[in-house]
Amino acid sequence: MYFGEDPLFGLLRRIGKPVEGHRPWPRYTTTAGGWRTMIEALGGNAWSLLGLWAEPGTVHAAIREDMAGDLAVVSLDCPDGTFPSLSAARPGAIRLERAIQDLFGLTAERLTDGRPWLDHDRWGVRRPLSDKPAAPMPNPPPYTFLPIEGEGLHQVPVGPVHAGIIEPGHFRFTCNGETVVRLEEQLGWVHKGIEGLMRGKPVEDAAKLAARVSGDSTVAYSLAFAQAVEAALGVAVPPRAVWLRALMAELERIANHLGDIGAVCNDAAFAFMLAELGRLRELVLRTADACFGHRLMMDRVVPGGVAVDISEDGPVRVLELVAELRRRFPPLVAVYENKASLQDRTVGTGVVSGSLINRFGAGGHVGRASGRGLDARRSPSYAPYEDLEFEVPVRTEGDVNARVWIRICEVEQSLGLVEQIVKRMPGAPRNEKGERPLPRVPVEGAGGEGPREGMALVESFRGEVLVWVRVNGDGTIDRCHPRDPSWFQWPLLEAAIEGNIVADFPICNKSFNCSYSGHDL
Repeated sequence: MYFGEDPLFGLLRRIGKPVEGHRPWPRYTTTAGGWRTMIEALGGNAWSLLGLWAEPGTVHAAIREDMAGDLAVVSLDCPDGTFPSLSAARPGAIRLERAIQDLFGLTAERLTDGRPWLDHDRWGVRRPLSDKPAAPMPNPPPYTFLPIEGEGLHQVPVGPVHAGIIEPGHFRFTCNGETVVRLEEQLGWVHKGIEGLMRGKPVEDAAKLAARVSGDSTVAYSLAFAQAVEAALGVAVPPRAVWLRALMAELERIANHLGDIGAVCNDAAFAFMLAELGRLRELVLRTADACFGHRLMMDRVVPGGVAVDISEDGPVRVLELVAELRRRFPPLVAVYENKASLQDRTVGTGVVSGSLINRFGAGGHVGRASGRGLDARRSPSYAPYEDLEFEVPVRTEGDVNARVWIRICEVEQSLGLVEQIVKRMPGAPRNEKGERPLPRVPVEGAGGEGPREGMALVESFRGEVLVWVRVNGDGTIDRCHPRDPSWFQWPLLEAAIEGNIVADFPICNKSFNCSYSGHDL
């Protein structure tokens, strides 16, 4: 039976049982039949798949009811090592299910693509996170790319090692002349074993691993991990720390968007914009360093608060940065908008339809450029964004140009957010010695006995970062799953380049700017 008119929680109460100690959103256990009912509901347009992960003998799915913003986790025990595949209803689940198979040995029934995904037969072990890891295959076969037939077709292999200073990924183009008929990606080359490394680590040590899942999103990952731990343990963060976190997150967003806009223009053979926007990005990084002691603000957001307060002159420096960017950024936007050679390369190139975006649940600039206007700062929202004024820019063209404009508009919105944050941030009280106590509370020993579970959804510059965590009673990590927004964006790059020429791949790829490291974990 399909409860298409039921809200998310109404359906889950019918098919599952709530699990105690999971916050801030509920988790339900269900049966194989209930799992199939959930899949049927996912086949409609009301819900989206936020994440899919596993632990030995169990698979978990995070689901959102998009209009209401309700979130929940659904869990299924897999005593026979199998679970019904979600890929027929949500194609974005395919690679996640392949990763679960590689890491945990759980197999999705009727999975349309059962090839290994993260495992390239280089680990020295198979199913490393399962209860029974296995020895590697003695003579592993080469990776089999999908067959394609037709007159005049040829293949162009690119990577995994590239000419630039970027991470590895393999791209297999099938072309008819210069036109791309199919692109197939092979990722997983920078798998670091983050989930395995976190097990048994104290929360503070695990936070450092979370900050390094994808270095360009270190603030977003640190914030998501911290919020998940704090939710699990019931820790209330000092108000000043909440605002400092948001300030760092917006500075990170601005720096990355400025760099990406310049990089897209550079791939269109207009290096002037890369140089000029690179200078602006450098201003942001230097301001971050002056204010928080690190250009990327790595390890500055920690469970319980922040590791450093902003410098004494930091608020003035930040407002000076905003004024400088507002003076120098608009003329560069005008150059982009009025340069015919740039518009020729970006307008109408690499189009992704809104229907595909919705089916894969892609967020960030990729989703918003094709009409999907979800933003975790808005829904489900988190402090202090519910008290701040900003707009979520949305376009519908779905091409490279639209993805550039989303970034441009987000820079402008983030500048406004930074101003609001600096002006409204609670003051730093001083103790009797005249010192400013650090806005941070301890998390050790919080939560009481037994494991506690928490989840967070944070908006990075790429889109939604999800972190799910289970904390043991002794304050160590039992399980943690970080999910990068790139998982739902990488597959759409294959669709974006189809029908374009090979020479347009770099500009399409950069307009997405998916994370290799965040995807490969």
